[in-house]
Amino acid sequence: MGLLDIFGKSSALPDASSALPGRSEPIKTASHHFINGNCLHPPYPEKMQSVLFGMGCFWGAERKFWELAGVYVTAVGYSAGITPNPTYKEVCSGMSGHNEVVLVVFDPAEILFEKLLNTFWESHNPTQGMRQGNDRGTQYRSGIYTANAQQLETAIASKASYQSALNDAGLGTITTEILEMPEFYFAEEYHQQYLEKNPGGYCGIGGTGVACAIGTGAVV
Repeated sequence: MGLLDIFGKSSALPDASSALPGRSEPIKTASHHFINGNCLHPPYPEKMQSVLFGMGCFWGAERKFWELAGVYVTAVGYSAGITPNPTYKEVCSGMSGHNEVVLVVFDPAEILFEKLLNTFWESHNPTQGMRQGNDRGTQYRSGIYTANAQQLETAIASKASYQSALNDAGLGTITTEILEMPEFYFAEEYHQQYLEKNPGGYCGIGGTGVACAIGTGAVV
């Protein structure tokens, strides 16, 4: 299981030899977005771009992005792991290696990628390693998974900018992993747009209170 924290949750990712075997077929999920009716699955309309964000429990994280104008569709799922087509239970075990992530499909003519990054940085605490608030485990790590070189460069620059702001506030070092987009697996149907279906449901998302200049038009 690797290193365990004081709550007994693994703080180390599995390797290929210890990861769960998974399955060859995708698990059952929703076909359309519960709120706007758009298809969750590709192909998406021409000129749309995609990105994945990991920022703790994906229920609350997804809502942060579906509320933004210019976002075509959002979906929750699992990425940056080893096990093919994992289930929620397998991801929560820590033995699939995956992160809980939000897929954001957006129209760059209507919303800048920098605005998505602003929402990402301000909506969670990116300094906590393998947890987010009271949610502990490798599936709650902070991550940005980019679809192209320009997104990757912009994300890395935004991390440096936000680290400077956190330093000024006396806060810690960002632990966010920034990678080219790995394989994305859609989560089960009941997870999709969970907080719209369950308005009183658990959110688990909270930021540091430090403003991010990226996406605001400020010079950084």
